[in-house]
Amino acid sequence: MMTHPTVLAGLVAEYETESELRTAGSRRPVRQQMEDVVYTLCVSTGTQDIDAALAVARERLSTAWLGEVNDAEAMARSGRSSHRAAG
Repeated sequence: MMTHPTVLAGLVAEYETESELRTAGSRRPVRQQMEDVVYTLCVSTGTQDIDAALAVARERLSTAWLGEVNDAEAMARSGRSSHRAAG
């Protein structure tokens, strides 16, 4: 089972935010949040360290939307719409 790209993107963004806060010397307690995000990223990507997790996450995110675009194009070619009519 693969983590949905939206969730994966959120985890990467959260990791980057927590990293910036730590670097900036924030007085806010970020240690537990950082550990939680690192753990979740590693589990979500099937890796054991944050560098590998970020690499896998970014690779998945770079290709994740291709399937959706191709699905939309196929639907358009077949005369179907990906949006439902209101009403």
